[in-house]
Amino acid sequence: MDKNVQKKGIRGRARLIVAGKKDYIITLISFVSVTIVSFFFLKMASDPTLNIAMLYTIGAFIAARYTEGYLYGIIYALGAVLAVNFFFTYPYGTLNFGIEGYHVTFLGMLIISLFTSVSSSLLKSQQDLLSKQEKELAEAEKEKMRANLLRAVSHDLRTPLTGIIGNSESILENGENMTDEEKMGIVSSIDSDARWLLNMVENLLSVTRIDDTKAGVNKTPEIVDEVVSAAVSKFKRRFPGTEVIVKVPEEPVMVEMDALLIQQVIINIMHNAKVHSQSTGPIEVKVAEEENEVSFSIRDHGIGIPEDKLETIFDGEGLGEVQSSPDGYKGMGIGLSICKTIIRAHGGQIEAKNLEEGAEFVFRLPAYIEEIGNESEDIGFSD
Repeated sequence: MDKNVQKKGIRGRARLIVAGKKDYIITLISFVSVTIVSFFFLKMASDPTLNIAMLYTIGAFIAARYTEGYLYGIIYALGAVLAVNFFFTYPYGTLNFGIEGYHVTFLGMLIISLFTSVSSSLLKSQQDLLSKQEKELAEAEKEKMRANLLRAVSHDLRTPLTGIIGNSESILENGENMTDEEKMGIVSSIDSDARWLLNMVENLLSVTRIDDTKAGVNKTPEIVDEVVSAAVSKFKRRFPGTEVIVKVPEEPVMVEMDALLIQQVIINIMHNAKVHSQSTGPIEVKVAEEENEVSFSIRDHGIGIPEDKLETIFDGEGLGEVQSSPDGYKGMGIGLSICKTIIRAHGGQIEAKNLEEGAEFVFRLPAYIEEIGNESEDIGFSD
């Protein structure tokens, strides 16, 4: 244990030494660069002192901006005052602090340089603090999402598992006394529970595809209608009797995404509409191009979402406290919570709203902007 602590201490001191050398080099480069440029001003202008002082002030800002703490900016400011006196104030090449008006002029320059250095360092510290706070908020949001997912998993997996165990025991204990019709009903119920569990497992596997450390996904340009078509095909295999209406733009639309994850989002929302909406109408899937975004909307023609659940429906709570689906399952909290996680990891937004008939889920992803190179074709002309 002591050796590990000692190694960490040595590594920490080594990092500080390296960082200190880097800051000295940055300060020196900034100082030398400004001094070289100032010599050009000395030859070009008859009274370049003011311009040169401004150059050194800019250099003080650069030194303070790209170094840690106040020390290097202060060192630069003191060096700048001495350099202006030595190189750019007559008589050149000597330090002369007795020049008339020197004390006021160069004291003002020193104050400005110091103020610039301190202000830049404070600004950098504030930026670092804001960045740290943003990371802490992101981590807190991630922890909240994990907690919601765990709560949803414990709730949503318990019901189908209990059903499978209960129905299995019924066949094992009373199978000989059951009719074929009763057995088929129990087997059908087990099949439905197993499919529900499969959907839950697919959702959990989707979450594992997201990099927890970077909160990112492996995105590649994908044709939207192909992704939607694949999601609808998978959904239709689970619910072959469900009518689905798909509307996509006539021209191909590209979006940078992880296709499998976005398919899972579409399937989750369609599954939610099928199981919970109590709709006898079709499920409508629509894709539209918007300004710098592509929107995906999935709507049903059912009973809608309770108004008090619209704000929290993506937080893993689902609809279980308010209503049950026709097949006896509670709210699909985990599915919608995972939808939010996936869409946010793509840099998009997701929302739910009620319509006059039914509900609509809409998520938006940044549009794909293809980088166009500067290559041009050579066009030949002949007589």
